[in-house]
Amino acid sequence: MAPRLPRLPHLRAGLGFAAKPGSKATPIIPQQNVAGRALTLVIAIMTFLCCLTIGAVSLVADTASRWQSQIAREATIQIRPGESLDMADALQRALAIAEDFPGVVDAKIIDDEETGRLLEPWLGTGLDLSELPVPRLILLTIDEANPPDFPELRAALTAEIDNLSLDDHRSWVDRLVKMAGTTIIIGFAVLAMMIVATVLTVVFATRGAMAGNDPIIEVLHFVGAEARFIAREFRRHFLLIGLRGAASGGGAALLIFGLFHVWSVNSMATPQGDQTSALFGDFAIGLSGWLGVGALIILIAALTAITSHVTVLNYLGEMDRRALEHS
Repeated sequence: MAPRLPRLPHLRAGLGFAAKPGSKATPIIPQQNVAGRALTLVIAIMTFLCCLTIGAVSLVADTASRWQSQIAREATIQIRPGESLDMADALQRALAIAEDFPGVVDAKIIDDEETGRLLEPWLGTGLDLSELPVPRLILLTIDEANPPDFPELRAALTAEIDNLSLDDHRSWVDRLVKMAGTTIIIGFAVLAMMIVATVLTVVFATRGAMAGNDPIIEVLHFVGAEARFIAREFRRHFLLIGLRGAASGGGAALLIFGLFHVWSVNSMATPQGDQTSALFGDFAIGLSGWLGVGALIILIAALTAITSHVTVLNYLGEMDRRALEHS
């Protein structure tokens, strides 16, 4: 390999060269070119998809946490209609037993209006519950620090009232929480794959930029420009691309989240909205989701810069090895 010439002073001013003193240095990678715009678009799309995944995972995690909190403080008594059952009397007797039971903070009968509202998505409006065999509910508020003995409470209620069942919601919510946990794991796996795909895209884009400017880079490299100096210039270029792309994709995702939240809040004043709200809340991703999106934007921009830096160093190392083999 031919001896490397001393480093030229003007190389420290930037990766480029000037035709004459006072003229503007020409960068090896144009600030605005087709490849750069395409990479910015790809990073924006990948960031958008990653942010949607983060938002979905945050929503599922918050919902699962709310479900777990709700089962710790609520239970439901259900009384089914019977031929000889006086529903009003049965509701009052069950209410009295539940209110006096240790660990029950409050008990409330779901009245005809609330029951009709719950059934409205399936049976429509204008229901006459006296003509329908509709089960009636009593909502119990539980002391989270000192919950009641549910088997004993169930036994006390069923001994006094026929066609009664006590549901503490635990088996149903446990299944939903397990499903939510699986969904979160899948979401993070998808997020990891998309980040890897973004890194690989940056690797190919960097190597393409290096290959397109190979003669100039080789001349600069062998007249004294250090590998780290050239890599720093590429890192700066791709950091700006990564920041633009990640900020665009992340901003679009945050806009989607905001619009969806506004839409969900406005649609909650319907029976279907009540059911959806009971399961998922108001579709707000919460503080953790917003922080996750912000962290993801910074992470993708940083990964873009670091990936290009390492790729350039490896490329220049290969250039040195090829020159050594041909010497």
